[in-house]
Amino acid sequence: MRGETRSFLAEVRAGRVEPITEVLVATIVEENPGYRGTGVVPPADLRESCRANVERVLELLAVSADGRDPQASPYFDAARATGRRRAEQGLPLDVVLRSFRIGGRLVWDDLNELAGDRLPAEELRELGSRLWVVVDESSAQVAAAYHEAEAATVRADAQLRAELWEALLAGRLRGGADEVDTARVLGVPPRTPLVVVVSDGPPPARVEAGLAVDGIASAWTPRGRGAVGVVAAPDDPCGTARRVATLWGTPPDSRAGLAVAGRLQEVERGHVEAGLALRAAAGRPGATLLDDVLPDVLLLTAPALAVRLVEQRLGRVLALPAPERDLLLDTLEAWVAAAGSAGAAASALHCHRNTVLNRVRRLEALLGQELSGPAPVELALALRAHRLGAV
Repeated sequence: MRGETRSFLAEVRAGRVEPITEVLVATIVEENPGYRGTGVVPPADLRESCRANVERVLELLAVSADGRDPQASPYFDAARATGRRRAEQGLPLDVVLRSFRIGGRLVWDDLNELAGDRLPAEELRELGSRLWVVVDESSAQVAAAYHEAEAATVRADAQLRAELWEALLAGRLRGGADEVDTARVLGVPPRTPLVVVVSDGPPPARVEAGLAVDGIASAWTPRGRGAVGVVAAPDDPCGTARRVATLWGTPPDSRAGLAVAGRLQEVERGHVEAGLALRAAAGRPGATLLDDVLPDVLLLTAPALAVRLVEQRLGRVLALPAPERDLLLDTLEAWVAAAGSAGAAASALHCHRNTVLNRVRRLEALLGQELSGPAPVELALALRAHRLGAV
């Protein structure tokens, strides 16, 4: 551009930064309700940002007027700093970019008024075109820095959540402020009972969505091939657990165990118990509550005793060749489930009642005890232990 234009820009840079800044701050507060309404940007911060960006825009305009590439200049630092800071403050990006458009308009109005008859109309139009290129490029830098900071915040939040989950499941969570802060990050109420969920596959999307519709807060984290969740249950933990089980349904690729923890500090125990409930529900679809499988859980928590029980009660049956062993075990399972009813066991096994009675006599000989009526507790527990693979 012509020499007088470059001289004009030098004068503007020397004397107009502060006046433009004052007008810009007042205009943003008046015309951009995002700044006025949110209150997240302190007045001193807004003024410093306006001053730095007005200064840089005028410098970039001078660089462009000299025929240099503004992209190669260092003068986008103010724009990028503004983008980063506003992202960290949580101000919406469209609100930030609107303030840059306001700034561009005010700079142009100031240039147009000051130029008067000093610059030819064609030169002034060219200056205006270059100004809006600079404003657009600055806005692009703001947006890029904003998104970078936003992504960094998301990563930091994800890392924080992961660390809190690890502390929670490892029993390292302290009470007081630590518990309150963890509850806030996870989005569940502090110091309230929780249902702990452990799954062996991805939770059905309907679970979290259904809980949200019911007004029930929950938090979830991937864990291996499955997930762990905590569900707020301030009023009725057992009822909430039943609601989770109902929402879970019977998906083919995901089962779950549920247990109740008194508060966040007890989630470690709840996590262990929910995992045991999942193991105890071997082969059972859907979600299983700890209270519904307590005998099986007891066996899982005492594997050495379970081994001894199975050996004592089922040892001679298990020593048979596989075909006969499996046939008799199936018969014994059906007999126990039917509380000693040959007819009910026959229906479950799809065979004749007399066939069941013959097998029962064979089992009586092997077990050394009569099988009339409900099975003894020890025998029923031995069958459970064998089915669970606790031995």
